[in-house]
Amino acid sequence: MKPLTITELATASGAELIGKDSGQMVSVIATDTRNLPEGSLFIALRGENFDGHAFAESAIENGASCLMLDKLPEGIEELAVPVLLVENTLYGLQRLALWYRKQLNIKVVGITGSNGKTSTKDFAASVLSQQFKVNATKGNLNNHIGLPLSVLSTEESDEVCVWEMGMNHAGEIAPLCEICAPDIGIITNVGTAHIENLGTREGIAEEKGALARALTEQGMLVLPASCDFVDYLIERTPAKFMVVGNGRGVVRAEELKMTENGSSFKLCIDGEEEIAAEIPVSGKHMVNNALLAAATAHVLGVSPEKIVKGLAATSLTSGRLRRFQSSGITVIDDTYNANPDSVEAAIETLADLHTHNGSRKVVVLGMMAELGAHTDPAHLKVGKLAAEKHLQVVSVGAAAAKIYQGANEVDDTAKHFENADAAANWLKDYCREGDLVLFKGSRMAGMENVMRKAFPED
Repeated sequence: MKPLTITELATASGAELIGKDSGQMVSVIATDTRNLPEGSLFIALRGENFDGHAFAESAIENGASCLMLDKLPEGIEELAVPVLLVENTLYGLQRLALWYRKQLNIKVVGITGSNGKTSTKDFAASVLSQQFKVNATKGNLNNHIGLPLSVLSTEESDEVCVWEMGMNHAGEIAPLCEICAPDIGIITNVGTAHIENLGTREGIAEEKGALARALTEQGMLVLPASCDFVDYLIERTPAKFMVVGNGRGVVRAEELKMTENGSSFKLCIDGEEEIAAEIPVSGKHMVNNALLAAATAHVLGVSPEKIVKGLAATSLTSGRLRRFQSSGITVIDDTYNANPDSVEAAIETLADLHTHNGSRKVVVLGMMAELGAHTDPAHLKVGKLAAEKHLQVVSVGAAAAKIYQGANEVDDTAKHFENADAAANWLKDYCREGDLVLFKGSRMAGMENVMRKAFPED
């Protein structure tokens, strides 16, 4: 964040300043007292199981220059730093971010979608970094707290920002759009993630469509040709639009091939010479994410040569189809999260990979969360698909039993284990050098625990 005075922070957040402006400039916003660089404003947020106000004194002891609180602790007269007193600290954070965004002379790329947000963000950040100084969402800071923190981490020298916007319930994307004010919007897809809370895919499309509606006439909406809500979303934006895809669209991939180290294709952009491209990850859906990033870069004037250089250099966030070796076995870590669409994409990716000398393909799946009435049919479907693709199916955890049931209807070699230890022990005995093993499940499934127990990295 560019340095601001405490008085400026108070005005921007609508706070009452308790104490005196010490004259110290604040350049870091923090919500954790364990990491407070010099010149920090500590914001005491509340969660289901914590209250940041309990750590106000620790924040001061650890070097905070200022506090944002919505209630004053006892002994306020003894506090050694000024306090920004607000009605609600979360709203204070969001209001500060909204104000700060308006001070920035930047281009903002906003990304939402049921799947692929983080991978698309990683591709876009890498490609755009070939020409611009880029600020991108760190980790998974894409919600009502994370996005404001991402906005406030922007430096004056940044030229382009790439920010994810995630949601669980209706009405969450629009406020994030108001804060970040995107110039370019990417909607990666409309799937079934969080369908328990939104009811239907149409409800999900309406929520994701908040990004389309937030763009101005000068903006650009980038969409995948494979999404069956493309026309729906285009009708709801005042912005221009660009459709991309595998084999179709203004920006497209031709001659797509899965390689030992990822995916290769010809990048074709209308009006430009086609150019060979590759990404360090397998999967048609990952190529689609890369194309969304390529289109965004094209809109911002990045050359095809720089685009393919950035795509090849992309480092994906952990848990997204990352490959590693363990005693000659290729392990594919896709454990970050899961919903029916992303699990089906992972299954298709594993099925498309080449094997040698009789090597086997194993998919280890945990439960998928937030599906409501769709839970059993969705788990049955992915189990059946995996077996139809001739994969060795392993399901883990009681909530994943329907995956085993679906697979067993096709192939009775499917396995089910109630816990991580049992699954890991079986995998260690079953798998041999040359096999490919993919792990995937929702966060609460903890599939990374099975993976680490069975296959420590070389």
